[in-house]
Amino acid sequence: MPSMTEAAVRTGPMTNPMILADGIRKRFGANEVLKGVSLTLARGEVVAVIGPSGSGKSTFLRCLNHLETIDAGRIVIEGDTLADNDAGGHARYVADAEVRRICARMGMVFQHFNLFPHLTVLQNVIEAPITVKGMKREAILPKAEELLRKVGLFDKRDAYPSRLSGGQKQRVAIARALAMEPDIMLFDEPTSALDPELTGEVLRTMRQLADEHMTMLVVTHEMGFAREVASRVVFMDGGELIESRPAAEFFANPQHPRTRAFLDSML
Repeated sequence: MPSMTEAAVRTGPMTNPMILADGIRKRFGANEVLKGVSLTLARGEVVAVIGPSGSGKSTFLRCLNHLETIDAGRIVIEGDTLADNDAGGHARYVADAEVRRICARMGMVFQHFNLFPHLTVLQNVIEAPITVKGMKREAILPKAEELLRKVGLFDKRDAYPSRLSGGQKQRVAIARALAMEPDIMLFDEPTSALDPELTGEVLRTMRQLADEHMTMLVVTHEMGFAREVASRVVFMDGGELIESRPAAEFFANPQHPRTRAFLDSML
């Protein structure tokens, strides 16, 4: 069975999508990592992206917020074009200032936390709003403390990252991303660096965000999270988007043989 066409993976009413990615291609040297990937994400939707290692999931996520540049395709964030093809079929980005403005609408949580080791938990959370948005410390402080309460780490606000568990570090990273007040949250395998007993506390925080209707795109190996929290599940393999379906249908009746083989291997 051939992989799904780009048009076929656009599911549901997407009049004003939060993210529209169309025909995304990305090459590292001779290796084409993304081969025309298309995806739309609606407001309040939680989409889980699953697939084997090396399938292009993390690269796709990094392309959406300009951590990687694409070779071809179109990326539109909340109606504003970030990149589009020129007459020769090569991706061209908008001006740098516009790139920064558009990408500021997306918060990113990485696999390895990326906290500043020389800053306390509270300082990690307030750093970006102060340096990037020019906010005064007294203006962001109540919001930062509220976010630390939200992720269950207010009592750790004066601790340094070296004194935290992996799960605590990741929850600080989530609070730090939320401090920038993004409209969209991108998660790149947020639990894969954690011991199993610490994974639950991070997933609970993400479930809470989903309950609050935060728009989320989550690259994950956590099938339970994908099944229980995601509104839609996307399967990628070999740089292609193979299948995209509502979560319950995806797990109950996967359509593509590659999807079925992958799910069987996860059991």
